[in-house]
Amino acid sequence: MVSAVFHSPLSPQAEALAIKREASPALSTASKAQNAMKPQPMDAPQTKTAESTRNAASWDWRGAVMAVLPPLMGLGLLVGIWALVSLGTASSIPSPLETAKQAITIFSDPFYRKGPNDQGVGWNVLMSLERVAMGFGLAAAVGIPLGFVIGRFDFLGRMFNPLISLLRPVSPLAWLPIGLLVFKGANPAAIWTIFICSIWPMVINTAVGVQRVPQDYMNVARVLNLSEWKIVTKILFPAVLPYMLTGVRLAVGTAWLVIVAAEMLTGGVGIGFWVWDEWNNLNVKNIIIAIFVIGIVGLVLEYLLIKIATAFTFEEVKS
Repeated sequence: MVSAVFHSPLSPQAEALAIKREASPALSTASKAQNAMKPQPMDAPQTKTAESTRNAASWDWRGAVMAVLPPLMGLGLLVGIWALVSLGTASSIPSPLETAKQAITIFSDPFYRKGPNDQGVGWNVLMSLERVAMGFGLAAAVGIPLGFVIGRFDFLGRMFNPLISLLRPVSPLAWLPIGLLVFKGANPAAIWTIFICSIWPMVINTAVGVQRVPQDYMNVARVLNLSEWKIVTKILFPAVLPYMLTGVRLAVGTAWLVIVAAEMLTGGVGIGFWVWDEWNNLNVKNIIIAIFVIGIVGLVLEYLLIKIATAFTFEEVKS
């Protein structure tokens, strides 16, 4: 018996496509092998990394220069104007060099004591800071809760707003005679003056912060039936904290300004009294040194309070 096998005829295009499919794995393998044998560009990433490092170092150098150079130029301008003023024939202003020599002498022993009215500049600064701390502490203890109450309750806000508007513009030194009359002493009168002048920024800023709390927060508190204490501690305090710290900064700056003027009038130990005493002795170099000391202490206080304000965020406030 003879068996016959029949093959379906293929066109030339179909045969070529079949051959290409069979050969494609081999071609792909050969192509991968050739690519693996080619040398890889290893130096390009390293060159890019080195270039970015150089750019970062150059940027850091420029940033450091821009952070240091403008303040130094400002101080140089101040010293230059000071030196030109001191060169005048009729001027009694000491030169920067003479004042620097006097400053070295003063700060070589800033904590000496030669009597109740003759003490080093260090003791005078510490005494002024102590008065500021006491007056400011009392103002914070009264002003911050009062600001919460005024901002929280509309009736109390309407009642206290005219009083605040009336008393806030009064000059700080206008309160000093009242303190002397009531407390019968220079030290408590100075503390009273700091208290009455530094309380207003904390009251006003705290009240504004409470009033700007979104109404949705208060609606949620009302739905949850929260007590007033929980509303203050859980909702109001975290939201009002930035406003409150701004008021604290303004109050400390006001207190440091007021204490110098108050001590000039009350006497005793303090940086303000030291300035007035040096004026009575016609020691202008010490007065200029005291001006720089007052400015540096105020700058340090401002810097510390800014750091404290930026350190607090809503997430970091503990309930």
